[in-house]
Amino acid sequence: MVAVHHGSVDLNYYDTLITVADDCPVDGAVVPALRGGKQTAAVIQFDMISADPGGLTQEDVLFETWLRRQESDAPSESERAELRARFFSRSQACLRASPLPKKYGWGLRFDAAGRVTLCPKGSAEYEQIIAGEVPGVTVLKAMRSKRA
Repeated sequence: MVAVHHGSVDLNYYDTLITVADDCPVDGAVVPALRGGKQTAAVIQFDMISADPGGLTQEDVLFETWLRRQESDAPSESERAELRARFFSRSQACLRASPLPKKYGWGLRFDAAGRVTLCPKGSAEYEQIIAGEVPGVTVLKAMRSKRA
């Protein structure tokens, strides 16, 4: 089930696969590369999720991606909590808009606890879920890059 709330609320997905966008330009999963020597959102998200599979929620990934792209020193724990609260006080695009499923061929698989792992397009798990062979998993498409 998908829960979307605001404030002290839960923006995470549960038992869900975000599939690759219909207009994704690659046939299989591709590791994102630095652009101009800089980490893109895709690189940051890929590195985070692949380094800690099943350890992060959508909220963790969204906040950490934003935080790592700021040109500032690492915040203290209390500053971090304040920044996170401020970050989620505004409406945020969900991971259906992530470049990983939109451009790089990575599905995003959320477990019952809302923790995310990468699920490459074409993998056995990906194909079983989209074929409806894994009961209880909601399938959502990533946002398209272009209008239909």
